[in-house]
Amino acid sequence: MMFASFLIMAGAGATYLFGVYSKEIKATLGYDQTTLNILSTCKDLGANIGVLSGLLAEIAPPWFVLLVGAAMNFAGYFMIWLAVMRKIAKPKVWQMCMYICIGANSQNFANTGSLVTCVKNFPESRGMMLGIMKGFVGLSGAVFTQLYLAIYGNDAKSMILLIGWLPALISIVFVYTVRTLKVSSHPNELKVFYQYLYITIAMALCLMGLTIAQKQVDFSHYGYVGSAIVVCAFICMPLLIAFREEYATWKLKKHRAPAPTTKKSEISEIEEEPQTQNKEDHDEVPCCGNIFKKPKRGEDYGILQALLSVDMLILFMATFCGLGCSLTAMDNLGQIGESLGYQQHIVNTFVSLVSIWNYFGRVFAGFVSEIILLKYKVPRPLIMAIALILSAIGDLLIAFPTPGSVYIASLLVGFSFGAQLTLLFIIISELFGLKYYSTLFNCGQLASPLGSYVLNVVVVGRFYDREAMRQLAEKGLTRAMVKELTCIGKECYRLSFSILAGVNVFGALVTFILVMRTRKYYSGDIYKKFREEIAANEKKNQAAGN
Repeated sequence: MMFASFLIMAGAGATYLFGVYSKEIKATLGYDQTTLNILSTCKDLGANIGVLSGLLAEIAPPWFVLLVGAAMNFAGYFMIWLAVMRKIAKPKVWQMCMYICIGANSQNFANTGSLVTCVKNFPESRGMMLGIMKGFVGLSGAVFTQLYLAIYGNDAKSMILLIGWLPALISIVFVYTVRTLKVSSHPNELKVFYQYLYITIAMALCLMGLTIAQKQVDFSHYGYVGSAIVVCAFICMPLLIAFREEYATWKLKKHRAPAPTTKKSEISEIEEEPQTQNKEDHDEVPCCGNIFKKPKRGEDYGILQALLSVDMLILFMATFCGLGCSLTAMDNLGQIGESLGYQQHIVNTFVSLVSIWNYFGRVFAGFVSEIILLKYKVPRPLIMAIALILSAIGDLLIAFPTPGSVYIASLLVGFSFGAQLTLLFIIISELFGLKYYSTLFNCGQLASPLGSYVLNVVVVGRFYDREAMRQLAEKGLTRAMVKELTCIGKECYRLSFSILAGVNVFGALVTFILVMRTRKYYSGDIYKKFREEIAANEKKNQAAGN
């Protein structure tokens, strides 16, 4: 189940590849830059609004959620491919927006179907689990790049077809493998998680090396095929670990001594106890009722109970500031490099650094936050606040650039973005419970595209255009005399990224409020009830002679 989820996550990052094939859409369909930006906005909108997939997961099993996502993924991107290949009549702009929105929204169904299921199956290790799985999503863009270069060569149109059929095929193949299982303990669980971590770190370093090498050296087709084989080998390594652990578990059960004889009435009592408890929990946690009668932190909240809580409001504000600033910085990296006089291959290096350190931020947030929480009782919101401060430092390095500072800024922004995203999902699961987690974690990221739009368009875009117009005026030119409005120099992003740094600091201060509100909760044993559930399941199995 874990290995299948890793594969699904590795195929759920198609939205990161828009820059690869967007030029083909623009050229083939005759779009201007404004129309292309509208398509990009619809893509981001579809990728971040996952409420529908969350609500569907509340009433449908994971296999159905994954099948719906696979159908949407194939339908959306296949229609785009048909349009780009001119196999259908040229679609209207609103139709293309609908296609890309549907295709991008499918990743929410993949996330919900596999990620939420894994968190419920490993509640005590949710931080590590989320770190690894979101790490695979972070690397998926680089993985797809290697695969499409090996299969189709440098043909960006075929990339659209690849991201249409491959993620859908993965979900269909493993659709019945990803399912909610009975929560139980495994003697090597922590060891296995670390082994998965080491594999993904090695894969990230390999992808970074391949990406840099392919920008410096011309690879032959066989070279690209060899690179793809190496990447696929890394992806399949977790399967070997899964087989090994399943075999060890089978041997353990086979040689386990028979359980002592237990009276039938005692077995019935053990079996009925969890059912009674679950029934009580279901009665106490309606989906949208008892809005103002909230349970304790860590217990199962209803959907409206969580969304209307002060803790969720603070998370929304922190996400608006932190993820909004990070997305804005990443979206403008190309123009930042251009304004500072960097060559195109150097700008591509910035983008690669953001992608790789995005991965490291995700696994750091999952593993390191778990370790220091268990050992030192450090609240996870505190780590989130530190990530916001790191992002603010990256913004200042862009606002006041020095030689090489953009490299460091790319590292900090990518790392901070990955850490914030993973921490957001973990914190939501810890504060509001797992009963409606599929809906709540999708609602938690809604502030991200809103923050990106406000900060990107209203702040950065406006100040960039204003500075570019000032430079034109100094040269005695007007806007009508130039084809493209371009700003050159350190002043282009100074004011806007200084504002972004201030927004990040404000977000960190807001997050500190959540730190103070939750410090008592995190100082306790937040996984106690899950250990009790595991113990009850094991007691039940022993009593039944298993």
